[in-house]
Amino acid sequence: MALSDEDPFAPKPKAAVHVIGENVDALSVPELEERIALCRDEIARLEKAKAAREATRAAADAFFRR
Repeated sequence: MALSDEDPFAPKPKAAVHVIGENVDALSVPELEERIALCRDEIARLEKAKAAREATRAAADAFFRR
């Protein structure tokens, strides 16, 4: 077994997540900013997926109207 600089028993850093409706009273300003950025990224991802679905629907509608 090779030696490593990493402690295998050290706690893993938590992935930043935000749960809708979660109490945010104990969060610092940087933590709130990080969660806001995560929410904005997720909104952008959802809007992109929605636009793709709308484009697919429009293409299908155009094809079957002929």
